[in-house]
Amino acid sequence: ISMENSSSVKEFILLGLSENQGVQKLYFVVFLLFYTLTVAGNLLIVLTVMSSRHLNSPLYFFLSHLSFVDVCYSSVTAPKMIWGFLVENNTISFVGCVGQLFGFHFFGCTEIFILTAMAYDRYVAICRPLHYPTLVSRRLCGRMVGGSWVGGFLHSTLQTIPTARLPFCGPNKVDHYFCDVHPLLHLACADTRAVGLAAVANSGGIALSCFLILVTSYVVILVSLRGQTPAGWHKALSTCGSHITVMILFFGPCTFIYIRPSSDLSKDRSVAVFYTVITPMLNPLIYTLRNREVKGAMRKLCRRKV
Repeated sequence: ISMENSSSVKEFILLGLSENQGVQKLYFVVFLLFYTLTVAGNLLIVLTVMSSRHLNSPLYFFLSHLSFVDVCYSSVTAPKMIWGFLVENNTISFVGCVGQLFGFHFFGCTEIFILTAMAYDRYVAICRPLHYPTLVSRRLCGRMVGGSWVGGFLHSTLQTIPTARLPFCGPNKVDHYFCDVHPLLHLACADTRAVGLAAVANSGGIALSCFLILVTSYVVILVSLRGQTPAGWHKALSTCGSHITVMILFFGPCTFIYIRPSSDLSKDRSVAVFYTVITPMLNPLIYTLRNREVKGAMRKLCRRKV
């Protein structure tokens, strides 16, 4: 990505979540704990799936990739944010800011596509169980995950290049805790309406369309369960419950941020905490607490290590 522009700004100052020193110390402890749990929990899931012979179904294949993406996704923003609670001016170079913007959208969009692939997996498993081995083959799973990474890369490139080429010649204080499109557009010394609309169409379109696909898939699943016994309902809902929870926590705030032009950055950064910090931390808990196979495999892995 070429970052040659007429920018006179060589670094930005990230204002973070709060300028209150007492609150920042509390935030440092809380978010350091959150980030530690995110990395440890998701890496544990990756190791568990890779080491267990029983967790070889497509669901766990997608889950291991989702956990790996969560580690990368949270690591793009969380360490810089946590460090910012300890210093007076949390600065980031222009190149570092563009790199953070690219990484954030790359891993975030990849996660959206993997969650969508997992919804297809659950739909086939519940609605067409006899055809499941044929419709959700190992090769198809690999192609869907590979397509998720490629789609994330293309999306991130289309978001990053127009923003990086804008001129930044005035204020350098980013009213956010990481570099994103909307906060940077507020600092550009140019008309950013076209770039802003393109960002809304790109990020907002992907988030909203994938969210609608996910909602539709689960509506179809629920409709297909008519006439099932209570035991069948319970089994299907317990299988999909974790995915629905992640979908609400991730897509709700994400769609709110990117489906409209941003005007209130203070509100945006508060909402962004949910999909940048909270959801990656909760994913391991949500998927393991509702899944006996994963919990059993984790216990075996821990006993072997001990």
